[in-house]
Amino acid sequence: MSNKRSSKKREKGSSQNSYNTYFNRSVETKEQRKWFLIVCEGEKTEPNYFKSFPVNKEVINLDIQGDGLNTISLVEETIKLKKEGEYSADNNDEVWCVFDRDSFPPQNFNAAITRAQSNDIKVAYSNEAFELWYLLHFNYYDTAMSRKNYKSMLTNLLGHKYEKNSPTIYDELKDKQEKAIKHAKRLLEAYNPPKPEQDNPSTTVHLLVVELNKFIH
Repeated sequence: MSNKRSSKKREKGSSQNSYNTYFNRSVETKEQRKWFLIVCEGEKTEPNYFKSFPVNKEVINLDIQGDGLNTISLVEETIKLKKEGEYSADNNDEVWCVFDRDSFPPQNFNAAITRAQSNDIKVAYSNEAFELWYLLHFNYYDTAMSRKNYKSMLTNLLGHKYEKNSPTIYDELKDKQEKAIKHAKRLLEAYNPPKPEQDNPSTTVHLLVVELNKFIH
């Protein structure tokens, strides 16, 4: 992970000469860039997707990690990374956790969301799995579905075999992204009040997508 702490230490060590003044101004400019820390449950599927966003790296820094952890364990790791990286609310840095409902006990899922939010970590969850976000690029779904069916559904919709860790899925779906955002919003609004552990299907991945889209070239 990129270490913001080391840059801040260099900034504090400025001296009188013009070279160091210029150097420290450069460091300060870099520090003013917004940071996104995105910690994903999946090791490849979600990271491959989010790394494909063509964001302006002169404006933001993306630190995207696939940790292979789940729910509460993932949130605890994200809390640790957030502290180590010294992400700053003053700089509007954003820290996100991306995880699925899958078949985990509902109390674990709810506890993970609550734990994240209490530590100023935003959550992009999916019930049941991340591929629901892909499906919403094609159609609006409001009846319960098993994640076991996602792969075959995507294969039919894509017109070729869906590969879970595909590095090209962002490019394949980007022209339909606005439709997916509308579908995801509509789906969340249908649950009143929302109960993430029960609301199948549902996702908040679009909230992270909307934020990243603000920084696309």
